[in-house]
Amino acid sequence: MASTDSIPARDTIAAIATAAGHGGVGIVRLSGARAPAIARAVCRRALEPRRAHHVRFCDADGATIDDGIALHFAGPASYTGEDVVELQAHGSPAVLHALLARCIALGARHARAGEFSERAFLEGRLDLAQAEAVADLIAAADARAARAARRALDGEFSRRVEAIAEGLLTVRVHVEAAIDFVDEPIETLGGAQLRARLAALSDELTALRAAAERGRRLRDGLHAVIVGPPNAGKSSLLNALAGRERAIVTDVAGTTRDVLEETVRVDGVELTLVDTAGLRDGGDAIEREGMRRARVELQRADLAIVVLDAREPDAGAAAVADAIADVPQRLWVHNKADLLGAADGDADRPTQTVAAGATASDVRLQVSARTGLGLDRLHAELAALATGGDAGEGAFTARARHVDALQRAGDALDDARGQLDGQMLDLSAEALRYAHDALGEITGRVRADDLLGAIFSSFCIGK
Repeated sequence: MASTDSIPARDTIAAIATAAGHGGVGIVRLSGARAPAIARAVCRRALEPRRAHHVRFCDADGATIDDGIALHFAGPASYTGEDVVELQAHGSPAVLHALLARCIALGARHARAGEFSERAFLEGRLDLAQAEAVADLIAAADARAARAARRALDGEFSRRVEAIAEGLLTVRVHVEAAIDFVDEPIETLGGAQLRARLAALSDELTALRAAAERGRRLRDGLHAVIVGPPNAGKSSLLNALAGRERAIVTDVAGTTRDVLEETVRVDGVELTLVDTAGLRDGGDAIEREGMRRARVELQRADLAIVVLDAREPDAGAAAVADAIADVPQRLWVHNKADLLGAADGDADRPTQTVAAGATASDVRLQVSARTGLGLDRLHAELAALATGGDAGEGAFTARARHVDALQRAGDALDDARGQLDGQMLDLSAEALRYAHDALGEITGRVRADDLLGAIFSSFCIGK
């Protein structure tokens, strides 16, 4: 297990204290072995566990700082797993600062950001994915994100990870035991059952990775880059989706010279739209720099919204084909559909032909950013792409590091299956160990101190 030298020793921390509240009720929270003693000195009485006490909070001279409610949650049945005390006072910053100063004078110290959740993790009250879900729940921008974070906090994501990890461990034990019988063919040692079990675990891992990616998008939003040739209407589409004049729109090719970001919410999912310079051959030095930045944005895009002039989509698609080749998802938007003649068909339906660079599975819509034609359908497609088509019951929040760990576990599992087929049992066992460790990073079974520091430093004080 990784060293924990960067984490304060448990027996050197008397208590941790935080203050919260501006008006209404404010809370000073203590956690640690000396929390009950500090509370007894502040409240001038002992606190019975899990019972609300109306008390006066007193300073060192016995003068009243404030009156309020005091609660004692005895460890290990508390949030952090330690003795926790909450002193609920009036929300005046001056009152809270005085109460906090009194606790610190008695031996407490200021909590680091996220230290309460970090202690809960270290005491085994939460695993690492659940601890991160606490921050996700606090930051949830709508009811759907809150429900997904709540499911992650309740352990839905962790249970699925642990189930796969346990399956991998069982296979690892079998493979490593078989190494001692290297002269025996794998088939006589249950090779068929091992292959079947690894195939099933691979399918489970693929499904979990897809669910985690949906959870990541629900938490982080979708990074969508609007790309296309000059004068296709990219900036007009950005303005239409944003609901305001965010980008300058002219008939002059090359008007957009730099990337322009706008954050919108589509059916509760955050969508970061990035307008980019039109891609074409030539252009002056400034326009070429804009096109270079557009290609950089595409390298980290979840989705490319490819905007083409509906009157000549093939020429525009050919101009951007190379730039969007590695983007995971593409949405083809044939803009200016209001300028099409009647012979061109119903502009409110997806086009029936595949433009150059598109595949049969790509979504292709005809819209008009100027008139609003087809924008409702575009919103629906963006919402579906942002959630993977499934953000309902069972969705949970996840983070980019979770998706990365699942990807590495999947790659290692594929390697293990290949090595097993080649009778390379030692290499197969090593690949299975790597896959198992990658899954352990998600829940904290395998951890590094710098990872813990990066995770918990992003939390708010008091959590």
